[in-house]
Amino acid sequence: MNTTTTATAKDGRTQIVRHNKIDLALHLLRDASDQSHRPLLLLHALGEQTPAAVPPWVESWRGAIHGLDFTGHGGSTIPRGGGYTAELLLGDADVALGALAPGSPDGMITVLGRGLGGYIALQLAGARASQVHGAIVLDGPGLAGGPTGPTSQSFFSLETHGEVPDPYALVELGRDLRPPDYVRAFVRLAIDGSDLDEPVAVCTVFRPDWLEAVAGEHGVMDVALAEALDAYA
Repeated sequence: MNTTTTATAKDGRTQIVRHNKIDLALHLLRDASDQSHRPLLLLHALGEQTPAAVPPWVESWRGAIHGLDFTGHGGSTIPRGGGYTAELLLGDADVALGALAPGSPDGMITVLGRGLGGYIALQLAGARASQVHGAIVLDGPGLAGGPTGPTSQSFFSLETHGEVPDPYALVELGRDLRPPDYVRAFVRLAIDGSDLDEPVAVCTVFRPDWLEAVAGEHGVMDVALAEALDAYA
């Protein structure tokens, strides 16, 4: 995972950050009125993109609010021929974290993800425990993922025309392998490296097997979104 040059798009509210050969759109949805509060990074669901405005369910957040378009979504690069994995998107989120953390008063950010974005937020909390001040998982497309154990692989070719979301992303990330033990390892890394007693918050109604396993771990809050936002503010 690495961050390279950051550029600013013409609208002044979108940074273009590099993840290897991919240009990622990192949007500023609302600046902080008080710079003493840390930023919130929104990670969208499968097939979606950063919303055009601050969603009403995070209006209470007092710091700046940013949103990242994952590879193959929104304003970010569409790679040729697919090759999407959750770990690729984890790298995307890590690049965004590297761009935002220096502007935070304590060098940390809070991450909130819907659907697939919630799974990535959880992974980021484990991979960068000292920089993520809470990861929040919400319902949304792509939350279930694929099987929880190894299966036979199929190979396919899709006709694409540069549209977003990339059809390869929808297919490949929709069947992403998510063994509960693998996911729980990220929770334990988050707990070991965080300054929080409960660095992960599950705020979903739908609970696939991997998320049911996460919700049962010590150090994971099972709460409403408003309570999670208040806890990580």
